[in-house]
Amino acid sequence: MSEATVDSKVDSSRRTWLITSAAMGGVGAAAVAVPFVSSFQPSEKAKAAGAAVEVDISTLQPGEKRVVEWRGKPVWIMRRTPEQLAELPKHDAELADPKSDRTAYPTPAYAKNTHRSIKPDVLVAVGICTHLGCSPGDKFTPGAQPSLPDDWPGGFLCACHGSTFDLAGRVFKNKPAPDNLEVPPHVYLSDTTLLVGEDKA
Repeated sequence: MSEATVDSKVDSSRRTWLITSAAMGGVGAAAVAVPFVSSFQPSEKAKAAGAAVEVDISTLQPGEKRVVEWRGKPVWIMRRTPEQLAELPKHDAELADPKSDRTAYPTPAYAKNTHRSIKPDVLVAVGICTHLGCSPGDKFTPGAQPSLPDDWPGGFLCACHGSTFDLAGRVFKNKPAPDNLEVPPHVYLSDTTLLVGEDKA
């Protein structure tokens, strides 16, 4: 076999390897690129994150609170007892913004009342402290307790820095939290079905 024939076979062999390697590299690049490019498209979960949330409150008992997620935020839905509702107007003088006039977290017109809700007994509020974004804990029992005043009427305590809120989500005076808890847009689709995230059915 001549030297030229051997060189020809080597070149042909090299060419085959180069073509194969390039083809495999192209396939690999495409495989990597497809999920990378598709990551720019919002996932179904991301699309749903901004969607309104329908909640059945038919089984929500007086004094009970339920938490649902809307736009990645915890939304509290609480059915207040007649006794809890009766306490709300009694401590307005101790609140920083009793009429929800501040605009950092605008309160919808239908919740600009003492109970800050459409239905007096049902509170709908975003459970995030307006100070640094912690989630306050439930302190529904009235009376003296650790970290709370002796005349505590019942409400929520943000243990991080001591901000306190009444059972309408209104912040007490001289606390780190500058504003009342946010009331999200919401509407009743029926007496027992609540839609959080939209205020027009």
